[in-house]
Amino acid sequence: MINPTFRRALACVAFTFAAAQAADADAARVGVLSNKYFAETAADFSTNVGGHTFTGIDVSAATPTLAALTANYDVLLLFEDGTFVNAPSVGNAVAAFAATGRAVVLGAFYDQDRSDSPPTTIPHGWGALEAIDPNRTDGVATPYALRTLNTTNMVADPLTAGLTSLSSAKFAGGNDAKAGTTVVAVWTQPNALGRADPAIAYRVTGAACVIHVAIAPQYPTIGTPGVDFGGDFYRAWKNAFDFAAGSCGIGPAAAMPGIPTLSTTGLVLTMFLVAAVGYFARRRPARARRR
Repeated sequence: MINPTFRRALACVAFTFAAAQAADADAARVGVLSNKYFAETAADFSTNVGGHTFTGIDVSAATPTLAALTANYDVLLLFEDGTFVNAPSVGNAVAAFAATGRAVVLGAFYDQDRSDSPPTTIPHGWGALEAIDPNRTDGVATPYALRTLNTTNMVADPLTAGLTSLSSAKFAGGNDAKAGTTVVAVWTQPNALGRADPAIAYRVTGAACVIHVAIAPQYPTIGTPGVDFGGDFYRAWKNAFDFAAGSCGIGPAAAMPGIPTLSTTGLVLTMFLVAAVGYFARRRPARARRR
């Protein structure tokens, strides 16, 4: 029978462990990279997406260094509004960031600057990022047509938790999943190739995890809620940032097996083990005396 004092200590540690897990999952510093609406999107998410901090970064003409990105951010959100010539340089920097084990989230209109986007959008490509992103375009990219989330075949996943609906009048979709991509939700409407159009997908390549939420994160700035977009918009983005904060379950430690981490969760587990060893060490002499 477990000693009541030890049972209470165990319950306390278990509670602290659960709280630590939640704290670890909600600690992301998110860099919001775009050529437009970076400040507005960061401010909007700061107000409507809890648990993370958001900082807008203008990449229209300048590219942050990898050192600056890794020193200041745990997660990056990358999108654009209109194609821009600096996209390949930005893509290279974001790919290098992802290779460190820190997750990257993509939003529309990322697809329009991808090198397989139609010439009419004047694509510049995203450099090395195109080798690890989840989706290619469907040959048309953002279709400027209705997209509604298909919830009937949605995969139960941290990225889809709590989602009951999501809609876009025109700023979503136009993608085609690549080999090795995990698609957890699709739009009801097929893409231009007649295949499922990924709404939420991610791809893991080595230590890199890239998540694609195929709707415009800047929608609240350029559209009207309930008219141009609707449903669980902020929940979809929060799920993405929460999942990204945990590096999609991989992260730097996964790339370096055997190296212990000093996360809050790890420290709490260590506390529990030390307490357990100490308790049973004290019990053994007491039993010996009763003999």
